[in-house]
Amino acid sequence: MPGPRQDYIDAFVDEEDDVFAPRTPASAHAADAYASVTDWSVGSPADSGSGHDDAGPTGTPAPGRGGKGRTFTGIAAAAVTTVLAVIVAGQVADDHGAAGVQSQSATDQARDVRDPASRADGRAPAPQAKLLTYDEKMGRTYPLGPTLKGSGRFDAVAGIAKAPGAGQKFTYRVDVEQGLGLDGALFAEAVHKTLNDQRSWAHNGARTFERIYSGKPDFVITLASPGTTADWCAKSGLDTTEDNVSCDSAATERVMINAYRWAQGSETYGDSKIHAYRQMLINHEVGHRLGHNHVTCDKDGDLAPVMQQQTKFLDHDGIHCRANPWPYPGS
Repeated sequence: MPGPRQDYIDAFVDEEDDVFAPRTPASAHAADAYASVTDWSVGSPADSGSGHDDAGPTGTPAPGRGGKGRTFTGIAAAAVTTVLAVIVAGQVADDHGAAGVQSQSATDQARDVRDPASRADGRAPAPQAKLLTYDEKMGRTYPLGPTLKGSGRFDAVAGIAKAPGAGQKFTYRVDVEQGLGLDGALFAEAVHKTLNDQRSWAHNGARTFERIYSGKPDFVITLASPGTTADWCAKSGLDTTEDNVSCDSAATERVMINAYRWAQGSETYGDSKIHAYRQMLINHEVGHRLGHNHVTCDKDGDLAPVMQQQTKFLDHDGIHCRANPWPYPGS
């Protein structure tokens, strides 16, 4: 901080009186009401030499100042006090200002967290992804190559799904080959809903189907890559490599659903009917497990029987058959 201007000092000081000189004697402090303000030489107890606050003054007191000197001293002290007060007030104001800035900054940050729309870049919060329904998932195709051969290792879909009817009960397990990248839970749900539909093999309460997770099932519905499907179907003397189809491997416990067909469908149904095509796959292959053989429609324009090889064809011998996923479509 710069000192007082010289012309200001000269206005209050004469030749023989230095108002800025220290006033150390105790008598001066007692006589001058402003001395405690301007006395910069008050030392610590270590400076006194005795170390006791109640030690008496030593030495000869300096002669007292005249009235004029005390007047100038008081004025100068008041001026210095005023300057110090201004400095302290400025520091306090600065501190308060800094606190205000920090408070405002903290408020802005809090508002930014609570309200993403108030952010400086103006971006709105990202919308949450919409969960697809069962029908929406079943209406989509999924990527999977026609020549894929998986690991041959399977995971059973956890959980059970109780048989809803009172007819002849069949138990089954759902296995999904590891590494397919397909939704095993969706596949299991589709199997259960399809088989227990009144248009399916549960027609009129004749049968009911229950999915189990452990124990010995009547059969295992297996979703597998084309290569693994071919291996298991070959165990029962069936060749699925031609037309890349599915099979009931009757010599084993497995009803094989070709994952390529499950994911991509067929030309006979097209993408728009992929849901119905998946229902046909399940009903057709389980139909073989229940003892049904291949048949075709006999009249032009009729619905194809579910046991027709609808993945391969709908039309035959000049007869056009309509796609049909159900054993009892009129129910």
